Amino acid sequence: MDAIFAASDLMAVGVLRALSRAGRRVPDDVAVIGFDDLPVGQHTDPPLTTVRQPVEEMGARMTRELIGLIVGGPVAPRRIVLDTELVLRASA
Repeated sequence: MDAIFAASDLMAVGVLRALSRAGRRVPDDVAVIGFDDLPVGQHTDPPLTTVRQPVEEMGARMTRELIGLIVGGPVAPRRIVLDTELVLRASA
């Protein structure tokens, strides 16, 4: 195994701990990337590479969608895709 892409930063923190206990070096032996860009990722050893989600934009978009449903009635389901950003730190 060369790399692990965890579904969340909290999972990635657990991966970092497990790899450390197993004697594996990050990123020399195994690269680790999380997803969320939670503040904890800046304080891990090594600092966690992650994928940042636009949390504020997601909240604003969901609020607008909910208000639209409340005032305007049913709306056809639709898919909205927001951009993410890779935040390179020392774990990958």
